[in-house]
Amino acid sequence: MQTKTKKTDGKNSISKNQLVNWKLYIILLIASIFGTIAVLPYTLTLQGGLLQNSPVPLYVILAAQIIQSMILFAVVIFIGLYLAKKVGLGLPILEGWLEGREVKSYLKSLLGISVGLGILASILIIGIDFLFSFAGLTSSNIVLAQITPPAWQGFLSSFYGGINEEILLRLFLMTLIAWIIFKIKKTEDGKPTSIGMWLAIILAAVIFGIGHLPTAMAITTLTPLMVIKVILLNAVGGIIFGWLYWKKGLESAMISHFSADIVLHVILPLIAVI
Repeated sequence: MQTKTKKTDGKNSISKNQLVNWKLYIILLIASIFGTIAVLPYTLTLQGGLLQNSPVPLYVILAAQIIQSMILFAVVIFIGLYLAKKVGLGLPILEGWLEGREVKSYLKSLLGISVGLGILASILIIGIDFLFSFAGLTSSNIVLAQITPPAWQGFLSSFYGGINEEILLRLFLMTLIAWIIFKIKKTEDGKPTSIGMWLAIILAAVIFGIGHLPTAMAITTLTPLMVIKVILLNAVGGIIFGWLYWKKGLESAMISHFSADIVLHVILPLIAVI
């Protein structure tokens, strides 16, 4: 029988031969299911009119969405965790906690920069959106004013952004791109290059922006300038969150993304009402 090599620096030793840390995998999968359910009220408010005309019962649609999301995240979490080990990325807080190491001090050290950069991302998004209004493009907030969900739904949806979107776009997509670039070019000591990591950060952020074009198409006419606006508004946060994932870990990116969404989906709607 093959003897597995164990880590000896933690109370809960984890086998180095495992493809992924399965405890961490389960935690992220459960978190992604929570995020999927949390965003449903927000989604129902935005798409309520379309769903009312659907011949399929609402509970069937919702159940299908949750099951589809579970399958998707079950796959992307596995791939993300597997490849993250190869390029030096990961979740230092959760990994350390599972191994029995002290992580409170590191968590405290990254809270300030994570929340601060999240707020900065939201300010940049609001500012860029405002600047585009001078080019004749209606502000996104005004366009969506009639269908803006209430603040409590925005709060719940922020968990989806902070958890699910970071798992999908950073843990999976950015990690995958970084790994592909890593296979092509690496440093002399076998690590990803800084240029390679920045390419992964920017590409993942731009792809995220492109993914919002169908939604924008449903509410407005897509002109070249509008396409640039949609991609830029969604990519600016992705670049910040990607840098945090690279330098601080995925938990930092999650906290930052959640903070940005709180400003955009909770605080901003409340101010607009006032």
